[in-house]
Amino acid sequence: MITIDKLCYNSKLRYVNAGVKFGYAISTLLICVMSHSIAIACIVLAVNGILTVHKGGIPFFRYRHYMAIPLAFLFLSTLAIMFNISREPLDLFAIPIGSWYLTSSRHAFFYSVQLILTALSGVSCLYFLSFNTPMPDILEVLRRLHCPKIVIELMLLIYRFIFILMRVASAVTTAQNSRLGNKDYRTSLKCFSSMASVLFVRSFKQANALYDAMEARCYDGSIHVLNENHPAEKKQIVLIVCFEIFLFLILILKGMFL
Repeated sequence: MITIDKLCYNSKLRYVNAGVKFGYAISTLLICVMSHSIAIACIVLAVNGILTVHKGGIPFFRYRHYMAIPLAFLFLSTLAIMFNISREPLDLFAIPIGSWYLTSSRHAFFYSVQLILTALSGVSCLYFLSFNTPMPDILEVLRRLHCPKIVIELMLLIYRFIFILMRVASAVTTAQNSRLGNKDYRTSLKCFSSMASVLFVRSFKQANALYDAMEARCYDGSIHVLNENHPAEKKQIVLIVCFEIFLFLILILKGMFL
């Protein structure tokens, strides 16, 4: 089982209605993307962090580790926006390099910060959903929203095959390490290519075996999964609606004063 699955099955918010969590995550994500507001992004980051770590019981170092991954990519992707090479120095700073300047403007700096915080707050919404909601519950919510059946079944099969491929890859890697297959860079490349080819062949075998098992259990073109039913609480719905209205009011006030 991958780490995110372990975290969501041990989360204190696991038994909260999946539709409520899904609605909160998606609606908050949409407001973050539409607002382009640093204030809204910071509020969403703080609230999602409190919900995930304090209410959900997810270890803080795990949450920090997963948030640092997109942060690194976002920081690297905004360097081109933040820094410029120009003959004219801009208003934030300018480092002379011969007859040119490595420079940046205040507008570019704040725009980069806004992009990073907006994207990171959107990621925190998706992390809140994935850290506190098992995959079968998410698929059940999509089914109730009349998402195409073929899409849901593909998601379920892909989700299942992630674990199969990870298990096979782990077994092959252990066998290679026990035979000193990764003792240097050259042998590591050779072993990696061998593992990839073995993984490709075994994935086909596992797919055939999975289909045979489904046929043996009267597969009729639809995959049925048992889901736990947790009714939504009115208090949770009211709190979510109030929070979304609060964010929307901030968005309106921002538009009035800018």
